[in-house]
Amino acid sequence: MKYFELTPELLNIRGQFYPVNQIIALFPGEDAARSAGRTLVEAGISEDGLSLITPEVMMRDVVRSVGSADIPLPSPGTEADTVRRFGQLAAQGHWALMIHAPDNATAERVMKTLEEHQQPPSHAQRYRRLVIEDLA
Repeated sequence: MKYFELTPELLNIRGQFYPVNQIIALFPGEDAARSAGRTLVEAGISEDGLSLITPEVMMRDVVRSVGSADIPLPSPGTEADTVRRFGQLAAQGHWALMIHAPDNATAERVMKTLEEHQQPPSHAQRYRRLVIEDLA
């Protein structure tokens, strides 16, 4: 499992974090996130499609990408609120996995596997082309 790196394709046109075809799942610590990643690989999810996001990287790269996106007017989408929630959990020490889920079948298999894991995610979102879907 590789460490997360923020790249331009993970941002929307306004420069905000919006990783299309990815699930972001947060866990209450490093061990839980790494264990969940191993479980996903054992369930047939490609290890190449998994990235580990530390709380520090979440705060420095992901949360910072929204900045003051909805000032002076509210954002038309939920991108900023979603990323702020990631920031709240990262500030509490949560680690995250970014999981490539290009279709419904993969997303369902990922979430079924994670829900049955000894430590299910404390929060999970699936980014689709025009929708951010609450998963956990």
